[in-house]
Amino acid sequence: MRKLFAVVLVVLGSVAYAQGDDIQATIDAQISAFSEDDFAKAFSYASPSIQRIFGDEDRFEAMVRRGYPMVVEPKEVRYFQTRQDEIGYRQQVLFLDQSGASHLLEYQLVQIDGEWRINGVWMVPLGPAA
Repeated sequence: MRKLFAVVLVVLGSVAYAQGDDIQATIDAQISAFSEDDFAKAFSYASPSIQRIFGDEDRFEAMVRRGYPMVVEPKEVRYFQTRQDEIGYRQQVLFLDQSGASHLLEYQLVQIDGEWRINGVWMVPLGPAA
């Protein structure tokens, strides 16, 4: 019984790790599209609900440039642990912008037709040392 339990834990851990890789690849692809000034492609990584909220890539671009300029051309991107929530998965990502300032964002991703889509992004307050 212990062996079976250990195997189940390893398999579940492997699945979560693979999902984390796929989730990070989706976020990376959107960041890459931003850096190439291809907001239509970046918009394609958004979930259908986010696409409905913004309607088109022009409004999406305006929101990103105004609210999340650090994701457009980051100097550095670091990923932290992926965790599951009630809707999909959450991924915290630390962005270092071109001026050297740190920004912690939390992405929520959902799986739509086997593909990961970004369903929301929130700023996470950093401590005083950040």
